[in-house]
Amino acid sequence: MNAEIIAVGSELLLGQIVNSNAQFISKNLADIGVNVYYHTVAGDNANRLASVVQNAKTRSDLLIFTGGLGPTKDDLTKETIAAVFQKELVHDELSLQYIKNYFVQSNRQMTPNNEKQALIIKDSIVFPNENGMAPGMAFTDEGITCILLPGPPSEMKPMFQKFVVPYLESKSGAKTKLYSRVLKFFGIGESTLETELQDLIEKQSNPTIAPLASEHEVTIRLTAAHSDQKEAENLLDETEAKIVSKTSSYFYGYDLDTLERCLIDSLLQKKATIASAESLTGGLFSKVITDIPGASSIFKGGAVVYSNELKQTLLHVPVSLLKQHGAVSKECAEWMAEKIRTLTDADYGISFTGVAGPDKQEEKQAGTVYIGISNESETISFPLQLAGTRNAIRERTVKYGFFFMNQMIKKGQ
Repeated sequence: MNAEIIAVGSELLLGQIVNSNAQFISKNLADIGVNVYYHTVAGDNANRLASVVQNAKTRSDLLIFTGGLGPTKDDLTKETIAAVFQKELVHDELSLQYIKNYFVQSNRQMTPNNEKQALIIKDSIVFPNENGMAPGMAFTDEGITCILLPGPPSEMKPMFQKFVVPYLESKSGAKTKLYSRVLKFFGIGESTLETELQDLIEKQSNPTIAPLASEHEVTIRLTAAHSDQKEAENLLDETEAKIVSKTSSYFYGYDLDTLERCLIDSLLQKKATIASAESLTGGLFSKVITDIPGASSIFKGGAVVYSNELKQTLLHVPVSLLKQHGAVSKECAEWMAEKIRTLTDADYGISFTGVAGPDKQEEKQAGTVYIGISNESETISFPLQLAGTRNAIRERTVKYGFFFMNQMIKKGQ
């Protein structure tokens, strides 16, 4: 089946709420092998909604509607769809009784318009609403299956999982399902990554390869279609191996992994600790790492040494070093990283110094950054030239810090 998800509600078009229902439904349909080709949003207007439905009928054989099943006059989904398919609306007695009982139990007066919520399209399969009042429903006509669901996510999601998924699985009889895996990369842009993988992308069939840029990093979603999960996993493994062989220096994790979570896990595995000395990042590294549960086992602490005076008094950065190389230098970064490591008796020290902008500092452009990393055997630094706003430069600097630390640990250093 090829599906189209149609959300009904002017509040969606006005930007007053986010259409999270469409994302939820798309993900769950993918899991059972149903293709979603279109997302559409229509306001609370019968003529425009009817036009949307007529258009959807020409290109999709599964139409899933959310919203517009309530008691008010602008709730017109059922009425409009019934008119388009020339079907009658009738009361579902079980739903009507459920609504009446709700008002009795809550000691509230039921107004006549609430009976409207019990209306269903004649001959539909009814999906009970166990978290609200308006039931969902499904019918097939002219080779097109329509599913109508309530708009509130707290009602729609459990109804979809409990009733709609089994209904679609029994209806389609399809054994093929989609299995996905997300690979995560840092330090490479989407276009560069796509160029590196061009030959694989051009030959893709099953699994498919879909690069996607996210905040300061890139992900690749691999999707395999197969009736057997183990075979699908094998297909994903083979494609992943080909991708990582070309991009191993940027690859760091999967699905819900983050750079900071990967670092914490790696340090826990090594039974190692880390401490930080921060200048331009102003304590952002410390905040990000301590936001993660379990950080106390590996994070010794951090020093925010924003001024040169504090660099000298807390970390004993020599005045001669600052005069000769400046605070924004590899020499200063390496000194800071080594000193915070020894002062805290940590296994690793990491430092951040640079120019967040917008103005120059020490005649160095905004975005000039040095990250120092120190362990017992060596102290090294990584120079960066970053672009963007002040906050973007600081955030990317911290992410690079996590990335370089992860790479160093991965290499066994």
